[in-house]
Amino acid sequence: MSSIKYRLLFVALLSVIFLILVGILLAEKSVIGAIIALIASIFSVGYGFILRAKLKREGKL
Repeated sequence: MSSIKYRLLFVALLSVIFLILVGILLAEKSVIGAIIALIASIFSVGYGFILRAKLKREGKL
């Protein structure tokens, strides 16, 4: 059983929070806020994939 990678967990939770925020901001009719949250979620998901690939290359995953 492997140990928990807290950095990956944090990035994943942050991505989910941003995606939830997109839905909330659209419901509140704040299109600009939803766009900003969507861009932030794309960056956080991308960072998570980059981090995972880096850890895999180093053999830590």
